[in-house]
Amino acid sequence: MVSDNSKMLEINRLKSPLKYRDYKVYDSNGNEIQSVETFSDLKYIIEPDPDILSEDEILEYAPKSKEASKIRLKRGVGDNSDVLLINDSIPWIFALYYTILICISIPVIYGGNRFGMFFILIMAILPLVYLYYIFNLKKYYVKSKQKQNNKSRFSIASGNEAKSGDGLESLKKYADEIEDLRAVFDSKEIAVRKLIEKRFEPPQMTYDRFMTTIDKSHDLFYHEADSAINITKFAVEDTPRVDAELENKISILKSIIDQIEDLTNELVININSDEESHDNVKNLVDDMEDLIDSVKEYK
Repeated sequence: MVSDNSKMLEINRLKSPLKYRDYKVYDSNGNEIQSVETFSDLKYIIEPDPDILSEDEILEYAPKSKEASKIRLKRGVGDNSDVLLINDSIPWIFALYYTILICISIPVIYGGNRFGMFFILIMAILPLVYLYYIFNLKKYYVKSKQKQNNKSRFSIASGNEAKSGDGLESLKKYADEIEDLRAVFDSKEIAVRKLIEKRFEPPQMTYDRFMTTIDKSHDLFYHEADSAINITKFAVEDTPRVDAELENKISILKSIIDQIEDLTNELVININSDEESHDNVKNLVDDMEDLIDSVKEYK
């Protein structure tokens, strides 16, 4: 289940202006954005995360993205520009292909080699057949319908199995607390990333180390959260051992959030301060790394 806070963060990322640095383009989270280049245009488009946003939300907040083009084609309302966007390398590949083919065909034609000319003709036609295939808009819609039908049949067949994963009523309090902690972590993570970028402008080794630690904290937090949610869903009996394991995982989640919050506060207080304050921030990162290592050793 995706929290409303995660959706808000993703929407803000899509709506935030691009950042240009060292001849590269980044989104507001510091992720590098790859260019989409045609013969006449060069664009940088932030791609949405389909695991966070619904199809309608992608069409609303990222209408020019490749994901949006795929959705339009799947729904039968796309056009050739959508096909060209999701296959943006085709013009360059075809240009290179036909350039090579022309160079090969010149001596064949002047030499009067009929078999060679026939072969060249076939090689010239094959890419056009491929173009006809990928620009056939109906195939995207039909393929999508087939997937939906297969998914529906699977859902019906596995309906009874899905019910077994609803979880025990007595463990739902843990699941609710974990989802609340996930929303808190998401908001604090985006805040600390912005502060690190402002305090230690990349490229710097300090910036890289801090961001790597935040990435590890994110991975650890979501691993523990997902593991705990799975326990609440699939535990067949509410025992003291199950409760103890869930309490331990929740304690780990709270510890990670506390570390993120401490680092955020230190960055806010000392954002323009001296080297001594810089060392205080580094000490907090050391503490976060120790926490990550200790949890990994526990597992």
